[in-house]
Amino acid sequence: MESIRLKKGDRAPSFTLLTDEGETVTLSDFSDRFLILYFYPKDQTPGCTREAQAFSARIADFEQHHASILGVSKDSTESHHRFRVSCRLEIPLASDPDLTVHKLFGAYGEKNLYGKITEGVIRSTFLIRPDKKIEEAFYHVKVEGHVDKVFERLCISSEENAFFPK
Repeated sequence: MESIRLKKGDRAPSFTLLTDEGETVTLSDFSDRFLILYFYPKDQTPGCTREAQAFSARIADFEQHHASILGVSKDSTESHHRFRVSCRLEIPLASDPDLTVHKLFGAYGEKNLYGKITEGVIRSTFLIRPDKKIEEAFYHVKVEGHVDKVFERLCISSEENAFFPK
């Protein structure tokens, strides 16, 4: 199954998800800021934990550049809550149990897992501008150094686009 691939300039798909705090979150909730929307395979696994902790560690830097971060996986809101508490995460996590939003963003599909083609969650991150356009789409993310790359791209984008007064 070939999955969608979003690219710079594409309109971000609308979504409605439930967070670990029981709140509904939509794309339009972020109309006054950038959104770092990242998809990850599973709570409490080594790579996903490192990625979430890396985003949490830099949350003040992202907020200073008018950006919110939202992590998404198919895990339940209860699992997300346990994950946030046990790992002291500062970022909200949203549940997409039927993978609908994953598929809209191309974060679910064929992937190569240890030399075997399988179907599953594709670790992906999207930098979405306040006008709901994709500024950058990162697919098949490698965790190490990824958050720094996303932050660097955010800094460039916030300089290039006059969304906010200086």
